[in-house]
Amino acid sequence: MTARTHRPVTLDAEGRAYRRVIWTIAGGILAFGALQSGWALAIGSRQLLKDGLDWAYDVILYGIAAFVFGRGVRIERMSAFGIALVLAVAGLHTLYDLWDKIANPRPIEIATITFSAVTAIAIAYLVIGALWRFRRNPNPLIRATWLSSRNDAVSTTFAAFIVMATRLAPVRWPEYAADLAFAGLSFQATWAILRAEWRDKRAEESED
Repeated sequence: MTARTHRPVTLDAEGRAYRRVIWTIAGGILAFGALQSGWALAIGSRQLLKDGLDWAYDVILYGIAAFVFGRGVRIERMSAFGIALVLAVAGLHTLYDLWDKIANPRPIEIATITFSAVTAIAIAYLVIGALWRFRRNPNPLIRATWLSSRNDAVSTTFAAFIVMATRLAPVRWPEYAADLAFAGLSFQATWAILRAEWRDKRAEESED
């Protein structure tokens, strides 16, 4: 890899606007997650607290994208390992929460379950709205962020309804199965990122 690929690039007007939007998204989600977590602590809801803390992963991922944008290939590559770590921690957090549910069964909280599902969907589509203007930008990171947010909105909609349905089920095993599936997806994404980075690194070393 040449030194040129390590050098930060000069951002144009749209690039600067994209970075501001990404930071705004990260900050907005952070504020909402903090408010939700504070509400959960005030009413003593462990499940609502888990949902509030889960927003931290979105904050970190969008924060990484905002920080590395325009700083060069090397930093962008290092950020991929950071994202893989975040996804792995998210999977472990889900498994820990599953263990806690089994060890300490939680009451069904229809109001908080509905709140978490509706707000998750609303925020996903607000993110799409914020990134809509960049949907045709050819920059790989911008395009990846747009496609990811678009796909997340669809998956979040389905996931929110699945989680809501399993939590309201008369038996607990569907909820536990869903948690295992979500943890598995986090670990699968972690492995996919690491495998791709290792493959690219070996390809570069063979070219040197």
